[in-house]
Amino acid sequence: MKLVFCGTPEFAVGTLEAVIAAGHEVALVVTQPDRAAGRGMETQAPPVKRSAAARGIAIMQPEKIRNNAEFREWLERLRPDAIVVVAYGRIIPPWMLKLPWLGCINLHGSLLPKYRGAAPVQWAVANGDSVTGVTTMRLDEGLDTGEMLMTREVLIGPDETSVDVFHPLAKVGAELMVETLAGLAAGTLAGRKQDEAQATLAPILTREDGAIDFTRTARQIYDRWRGFQPWPGGHTKLRGKNLIVHHMRVEPGLSISPGELLVDGELLFAGCGEETSLELDEVQMEGKRRMSAAKFLRGFQVKSGERLGL
Repeated sequence: MKLVFCGTPEFAVGTLEAVIAAGHEVALVVTQPDRAAGRGMETQAPPVKRSAAARGIAIMQPEKIRNNAEFREWLERLRPDAIVVVAYGRIIPPWMLKLPWLGCINLHGSLLPKYRGAAPVQWAVANGDSVTGVTTMRLDEGLDTGEMLMTREVLIGPDETSVDVFHPLAKVGAELMVETLAGLAAGTLAGRKQDEAQATLAPILTREDGAIDFTRTARQIYDRWRGFQPWPGGHTKLRGKNLIVHHMRVEPGLSISPGELLVDGELLFAGCGEETSLELDEVQMEGKRRMSAAKFLRGFQVKSGERLGL
């Protein structure tokens, strides 16, 4: 088939490469504009753009697409059979949804209707789910509400972060998109409506999502920390300054009041809800480098009984 591919981050690259390898013609890649990123804030091309450029595929990077006459004219001239959308980062306008005869086919990083929205992988891990997956769907004007085409499950390990889960999801998702396009082309694949009663949301992350609430159980805090990697991570306050927790683990057998610190030699523990606790392995005080708990305890003379969140 002749395709237009819309995608931006590394998560989408595998699907782009898979549909090309399956023999489809990707006539155009649409991706986000180059952005400044990193410590030096140097302008960087999106991963999908780099992949498309290496294959000599035409690329467009419009700032806006809803009322972009030039962009619309180009797509109408191409007349693609389908538009494949993977983590593009823009809402697809109605005119674009109606353009290809097979529709706009999206790869979503959850088992819909769970986790509709911008951060499905992060919220699945943050909520302690042991299973997630990917769904191919035909986009409509709602927020991930279109007809589902195919799904596939992916397990989440108890200590895996969202970063760990992204790679297998992207791999399985790429394979599923190829199967979906084959089924659509053959006319053997029919969409099915989502069960609205089962729908949940996965809103875009904010810095506040990473604020540690020590009234939660240790496991709940740990799961949220896993889900919110690499950002917003997990952070709190100590002595009125921001403290980032770069690594933690659940520590059974200790009963400390929520937010209270316990120092045991070179080990640092924090009390959580329901008489649970965490070991804080690696931390970073505001304005300082990240360091092990042992170095942190020596450098800041932290004492048992001090409280986090203040």
